[in-house]
Amino acid sequence: MPVRPATIDDVPFVLPMVRAICDLHQRHDPERFRVVDDVIERYARWLPERATDPRSVFLVAVEDGFPVGYAVSTIEPEVPIFWVPECGWIHDIWVQPEHRGRGLARELVRETVRRFGALGVKQLRLHTGTFNDAARKLFAAEGFRPCVVEMLRSMP
Repeated sequence: MPVRPATIDDVPFVLPMVRAICDLHQRHDPERFRVVDDVIERYARWLPERATDPRSVFLVAVEDGFPVGYAVSTIEPEVPIFWVPECGWIHDIWVQPEHRGRGLARELVRETVRRFGALGVKQLRLHTGTFNDAARKLFAAEGFRPCVVEMLRSMP
């Protein structure tokens, strides 16, 4: 199977992909997606926790025995006025460019959905940049729909 649960040993392989996804978003909208200088160090601490947390979904897509993509998701609380008290939140999905077009991102999404379903999660949510048509197309094909529009105004 090309997608499996990530382990702590996978984290060093995932960190360059974290850098790539952060750089991609920063390039397209640096005002919205500028990350802190120590983002990789923060992920290096956060990802091992996701690998061992039964309420997180941290997966890797593997080719030739090495991670070439990843997905990381958590269960997050909802504002208490809504009917669902918590939801699954997909933070990142990434496949290295040279490994795209083989269905790995789709498998990461499907396995994330399956695992959250097994946990009894009622809703999955994610953000995707307005520039990322390919991601929106993938998510729509897997049953996600637009439901809000985030708007940004920078303050002086």
